[in-house]
Amino acid sequence: MGKPDAEGHGPPDGLPDLPPEWGRIVIPDDASALAGEAAQVRRELRRANGQQPARRVLALPLLVLLVAVLTTLTGLLAVTWPRAGRSTDRPTPAPSPPPVSLTGQALPALDLVDAEQAPVPLRGLLPAMIILVDDCGCPDVVVEAVTAAPVGVTVVTVTEGRAVATAPPVAGVRALADPAGGLRSFLGPGAANALLVDRTGVVTRVLPGVGPVDAYQDDLTALAR
Repeated sequence: MGKPDAEGHGPPDGLPDLPPEWGRIVIPDDASALAGEAAQVRRELRRANGQQPARRVLALPLLVLLVAVLTTLTGLLAVTWPRAGRSTDRPTPAPSPPPVSLTGQALPALDLVDAEQAPVPLRGLLPAMIILVDDCGCPDVVVEAVTAAPVGVTVVTVTEGRAVATAPPVAGVRALADPAGGLRSFLGPGAANALLVDRTGVVTRVLPGVGPVDAYQDDLTALAR
């Protein structure tokens, strides 16, 4: 401790030796000689303290912008990334349209023919229970319908083509043919075997199969009102 340099200068007694890389340190007798160095150190300190808040202010918007960009990219990847097990080349079958209900619709103005091939307007026989006997082939069912029909309600049997089906041995049946196929076209293929139509021409019930009289007795009776 306290070794003098080449000129005989050394640290004051009681102080540790200074690092040799600091070189020669001269302490002036007048402290005002260090005013220039002190002013430069203060300027550098102010400059360093002024840059740090500015860097923090700029860093915050940059961080927010980076988070927004990453969030947007993540959303785009989630939407556009192909999902496993999903096939895009197989078309989705369109749902089949529901069957059209004929109940409440008006019976079209059809002209059928009788056994002599004379035209018979179907609306002129209303109210009526109309039975398509091509698919039925059931004379006993026709007899039951005629027996259950109230007064004023006509039971009409219809066949496709020009040949009129043989009427069952019971009074009150009107046997007709439909050469143009208008009635079957109105009902649709295989849609029904019989329908009930009131006096205004509105279909009140469609029967896929004629069945027993008890299944449609109330609707048949209502046609006479």
